[in-house]
Amino acid sequence: MGILQKAEQFVFTLFKDKLSPEYTYHNFSHTLRVVSAVKEIIDSEKVSDNERTALILAAYFHDTGYVNGPEKHEQKSVVIFNDFIKDEKIDKDIAELTESLIIATEIYREPENKLEYIIKDADCSHFADKNYLQIADLLREEWAATCGNNYTDLEWMTGNRKMLTQKHRFFSDYAKQKWQKKKDKNMLLLQEKINELEHPHEHDKEGKHKKAKEDKSEKPERGIETMFKVTMNNHTHLSQIADSKANILLSVNAIIISISLSTLIPKLDSPSNAHLVIPTFVLLMFSVICIIFAILSTRPKVTSGSFTRKEIDQKKINLLFFGNFYKMPLDDYQWAMNEMMKDKDYLYNSMIKDLYFLGLVLHRKYKLLRITYNIFMFGIILSFISFVIAFYSIRA
Repeated sequence: MGILQKAEQFVFTLFKDKLSPEYTYHNFSHTLRVVSAVKEIIDSEKVSDNERTALILAAYFHDTGYVNGPEKHEQKSVVIFNDFIKDEKIDKDIAELTESLIIATEIYREPENKLEYIIKDADCSHFADKNYLQIADLLREEWAATCGNNYTDLEWMTGNRKMLTQKHRFFSDYAKQKWQKKKDKNMLLLQEKINELEHPHEHDKEGKHKKAKEDKSEKPERGIETMFKVTMNNHTHLSQIADSKANILLSVNAIIISISLSTLIPKLDSPSNAHLVIPTFVLLMFSVICIIFAILSTRPKVTSGSFTRKEIDQKKINLLFFGNFYKMPLDDYQWAMNEMMKDKDYLYNSMIKDLYFLGLVLHRKYKLLRITYNIFMFGIILSFISFVIAFYSIRA
């Protein structure tokens, strides 16, 4: 696995385990958006292989500091990046360049060279996104949840207009040529929204009713998304707890077997220790059984990993579970995902199925873990009783 793939996996796991769900904007989705923008720019700019690697690494790590809070998160991100590369063979020049590019993403820092132009423009690429208003709303929600900053619609739109018109500009040649026009469209859209909010009387009643209806329909949508997010996080956390418990049992019983094989078993050849044979056998037998059940509780189930177009048309496949698509070509999977995203019912039903089957897996894990702990408990008790009886019988 290359350094960039490891970086992506590291950041994904870091955000999944440590980032608060209140960060609706500065999360892994934003990170992937910046990485994609960096790659888009450097495809048209002349950069060396080392510079390309440093830019992409900086894009992956530039907001990782949010796991420890938003204050001076760039410096925190550099610390996390250095922790990541401790065990990686990475050129010193690449590491130092990556650090400087992470620092360059500070919101009001003026970039000084071509590489800083690229990372700076990539971090602000959403200003030219066709879904800019929706992306900006994620930041609004994040600030409300994490900082207590609540804005009226007019205050928010006005603040965004000020950012796009007075505080931000693109630096790289590519962004100026390809993204500036799209940014200008978003500025016009912001102005239209501001005009609507400042002069509501100019819009007819039908428009008002339509807007009110849309607002009402958006709130349940957000509630549903939050429900899925929280439930999925809870399920994932419970699964991690189950795996941790299984690992504890595996480790403890492996230690018991190791000690038994190194200390007790060699002594059983002596006739004077014949009384220890049965207690030792009981101890080892229960330890082995515990290990077997602990392995069963964590053993993954292998699925077919493929689907047909007919199954997609009939909405029978859950595309959110990797086991249903890992053997499929990328083009087929992209087509299927696009089909699912066009159909809200299919999308929500897939998410519901994902939660349901994850619940079944959790039930199986915890059922086997309960059996394993019972076996371990009774095994320890019976082994202790067996050793006590053995010692008393030899004295008698």
